Amino acid sequence: MTALELTPEERKRYEEDGFFARKSVFGPDDLERLRAAAERVAANAKHAAAAKSEAVERAEASTEDDYAIDGNRYVEAADATVQYEHTQGSETIRVIEPFHHLDPIFEAFVEDPRLVVPLCGVLDADRIALWTDKINLKRPREGSGFRWHQDSPYWSHVCSHCDQLPNVMITLDDADRDNGCFRVIRGSHAKGFLPGIQDGSALGPLFTDPEVFDEKDEWLAELPAGSLVVFSAHTVHGSQPNESDRARRAIVLTYQPADEPMFKLDGVKNFEKGAAA
Repeated sequence: MTALELTPEERKRYEEDGFFARKSVFGPDDLERLRAAAERVAANAKHAAAAKSEAVERAEASTEDDYAIDGNRYVEAADATVQYEHTQGSETIRVIEPFHHLDPIFEAFVEDPRLVVPLCGVLDADRIALWTDKINLKRPREGSGFRWHQDSPYWSHVCSHCDQLPNVMITLDDADRDNGCFRVIRGSHAKGFLPGIQDGSALGPLFTDPEVFDEKDEWLAELPAGSLVVFSAHTVHGSQPNESDRARRAIVLTYQPADEPMFKLDGVKNFEKGAAA
């Protein structure tokens, strides 16, 4: 067993709790490159989204490319969904999905052995593929929270293997409760798909009904920059707003069994454990 491989204790935690964490996997040099790439992606996405919005206004693009759901704005640009902060009229980007194709640093990052090897362990496979990827920018004093949810209901309409979609979150900044760190509900994955909120909104059913889990089982990912949290697609998770003067940027990559196509991009992107190691 190499130092990167999934340990028996991590496997147990993933199976019983629905997640496990590794601290400080990526060092200062890695983080400098990743943060710079994140800002390039954000700048390029903002430019592409603005251009698409202008094209919609000139009737040169479909209104489906610049739209709102439950009052929240989204723009389809650069082969990505660009989601803006929820404040009315905000021009601050909240999330970009997918994003790895927008910068060569991230093109290479998705096959980094520090990610691929343990995720192969989670899926008990020598080969895995990328399902999707997103970046959460969570700007100081602006970054909004994410209500409790599972990822699996969102993907279930296009995927028949939601039980095999492990996520890995990578912290680009030190994370704590003040800047809206990632949170999970321990053991919430065990029952698979959980009921959503039936409040008449379009997105309500994608947020987990708080009556079906206990918030006392919450675990806060108060972790240094460069750490990982690997969690199941069925694990209930979320975050609070960033009320600090510090950024809380994070990447979430989702993998799947080999040879399966990506969610929002065309094609298959496979990685081999042996090649990564």
